[in-house]
Amino acid sequence: MTPAALSTTDFADRAKSVVPAEVWDFVEGGSGAEVTLAANIEAFDLIRVVPRVFSGVASPVTNATLLGTDVSAPLAVAPMAYQRLLHPEGELASARAAKSAGVPFTVSTFSSVSVEDVAATGALTWFQLYWFADRAVTADLVARAEDAGCRTLVLTADLPRMGKRLRDIRNGFTLPADVTAANLPETGRSSVVARHTDLLVDPALCWDDLAWLRARTRLRLVVKGVLDPADAKTAAGAGVDAIVVSNHGGRQLDGAVASAEALQDVLDAVAGRCDVLLDSGVRSGLDVLKAVALGADGVLLGRPVLWGLAADGQRGVADVLALVRDELADAMTLSGCRDVAAIRGLRCLVRSGGRR
Repeated sequence: MTPAALSTTDFADRAKSVVPAEVWDFVEGGSGAEVTLAANIEAFDLIRVVPRVFSGVASPVTNATLLGTDVSAPLAVAPMAYQRLLHPEGELASARAAKSAGVPFTVSTFSSVSVEDVAATGALTWFQLYWFADRAVTADLVARAEDAGCRTLVLTADLPRMGKRLRDIRNGFTLPADVTAANLPETGRSSVVARHTDLLVDPALCWDDLAWLRARTRLRLVVKGVLDPADAKTAAGAGVDAIVVSNHGGRQLDGAVASAEALQDVLDAVAGRCDVLLDSGVRSGLDVLKAVALGADGVLLGRPVLWGLAADGQRGVADVLALVRDELADAMTLSGCRDVAAIRGLRCLVRSGGRR
């Protein structure tokens, strides 16, 4: 009998044992020497929580609100491409698990299941949008997301071209014939992920394009991939509903600042004009608590979801989400937080004794 998973890294171990090595590298790898990939984890390790005592917390409430919607915990599933690489049901399995867990599921533009089919699961669906050189393709994706019932558009801002992911290059990684970008026209498909992305995505994305999108859609609009406070201030002024502080999981500019390190400056720049979420490096419920304690409204959970999917399909994703929520509840009890609002009152020591 397989022992119960006690942490998300247990799911990682199981996933690594069942997927091909080149698929594992595609999921786990970062760009360049993977300095930023490692820094994302280290940044969370360097955050120390100052717990409160005599708080009388027996049963903490993890429920929160993200972008105007009640959720079971301050987290959503991050957009991640080509999930059928890891399980035949791919994004369908992940979305169903997210629905059961009561958290949003973000469909990638490069999903291996169409946005319509994912939304049909009944999950609270967000749609992640890449900006295409052919604006008609972008406009069509926005319309399809709206028609499918997605609640939110998440525009990825940090991919003018794909970062050099050395593991994939060394492996000569290509998509198998039965895994495609289901949201894109047949003529736009390619077996080589980097070539596919670089051919289609427009590197000239600018603030005028964001204004065009804001005026075009009735959906809530999120910009993902913001690290500089000046960019955060401009995005907030452009009327976005939220910013995701993110370095694309360490898969774009290697040497970029860790997301958790960039969070405070972005929060200061935004000054409450829009929500601020965080992704890149979130691996546990304790990480969720740390991000919220530092001021984030919530987090996006990425690779651990894929580990669960590879390990056991929908049940695996559900188990990962349940584990992270349970870890959050445990951390709340041990730090004296009755609810998510109380987490925001926690003090943290960051890096070499710096205080928030």
